Amino acid sequence: MPTEADLPYLRRCVELATQALEAGDEPFGSVLVSADGAVLAEDHNHVASGDHTQHPELALARWAAAHMSADERAAATVYTSGEHCPMCAAAHAWVGLGRIVYVSSSEQLVAWLAELGVPEPPVRPLPIRTVAPGVPVEGPVPGLAEQVRELHRRFHAGT
Repeated sequence: MPTEADLPYLRRCVELATQALEAGDEPFGSVLVSADGAVLAEDHNHVASGDHTQHPELALARWAAAHMSADERAAATVYTSGEHCPMCAAAHAWVGLGRIVYVSSSEQLVAWLAELGVPEPPVRPLPIRTVAPGVPVEGPVPGLAEQVRELHRRFHAGT
């Protein structure tokens, strides 16, 4: 379960997801944090560009591969507003990043989108543990997850 020390990073993920929504994009945001608690990189979704691989978790995995040693990557944590999709979970595992802490789960997102009448995505939203079983994963986070749900409602309602 996420700790009090995780909450500022998780709140930042929700802020980044809000920025994505305000930019007309799907509300997802992520932060890469070193073992000593330093924020190394952060990003939000950029899929409105038409490239649906522009997820923040994939961008952070690429950044980590280019800028961190294997030991630094293994000791790092990726915080994110929503559980990694299979593409991002695989990238995370392939570059050897450590722990993932997410605000809302894929299971929650699927339920929310179904309630909103949103068609299923072209890729099955598998849990991280199914795609990358060796990666330590924690989440969801009650309270913050409801904030993420509202961001998705706003995005799909066009408000």
